[in-house]
Amino acid sequence: MMKAITLFGKMLSFSRLKLHTDDLTAIQDELSVLLKDNTSVPVVLDSECKLDLSALVEMLWQMGVQPIGVVDGVLSEQANALRLASFPADGKRMERILPVDSHFAPTSKTSSVDNNAPSSQSQSSQLKSSEQAGEFSNRPTPQTIPQQEQGVTSRVHGQMLRSGQSLQHLGGDLIIIGGVNNGAEAITDNSLHIYGHGQGRLVAGATGDKHARIFCQKFNPTLISVAGTYCLSDAIPHKAVQVSYDEDKGLIFTLMA
Repeated sequence: MMKAITLFGKMLSFSRLKLHTDDLTAIQDELSVLLKDNTSVPVVLDSECKLDLSALVEMLWQMGVQPIGVVDGVLSEQANALRLASFPADGKRMERILPVDSHFAPTSKTSSVDNNAPSSQSQSSQLKSSEQAGEFSNRPTPQTIPQQEQGVTSRVHGQMLRSGQSLQHLGGDLIIIGGVNNGAEAITDNSLHIYGHGQGRLVAGATGDKHARIFCQKFNPTLISVAGTYCLSDAIPHKAVQVSYDEDKGLIFTLMA
């Protein structure tokens, strides 16, 4: 059966637009001088004062500027309502936490992690009909992992990741039961499995494992990364999604439902 959808992602670069006033006319005038003939400029908005974000976004698009998100602060609530990405403010540290009610699950280097993935029944049938199944089941563990000779070690976190929290695991898959909230991040050097809502920043293959994947039951993140390739969230919220990496295409999004 042909897949219903395939989306791609590549490494993105963008500028940060610092706003010192809520006067949209003044912002437009100064920005017009700075831009001149430059259009299609992606920017992250960083404001010191409250303003009408919806009106600002509309104005920027009319000027050829592409707002993709905001720095956490006075615009965060409006950005969430408008489904814009949210980025940590300068100097704001994420709270590093340890998995709660977790356990290690050692597996062999050649074993498949399909059993840990959300929507495992639909995913299993999909992977078996794909050439990627063999690559995923037999992926090599990155050379930087100390446990390489002992096999991959998965880790389970049994609670929701709240805004401002960062959960990181090196040496195996990271399995989160409870979901990831906006403003939180989950990072692993292997595959990332989320049983619940996947919001915030989701990172798999953090040390360059090109066979790493992200599996999520209800996909709605602000930022994702697999094998060092970053992409902003695509509009496929609340779906079961698999994200993988391809050398030629970048990030590939596959619906699992």
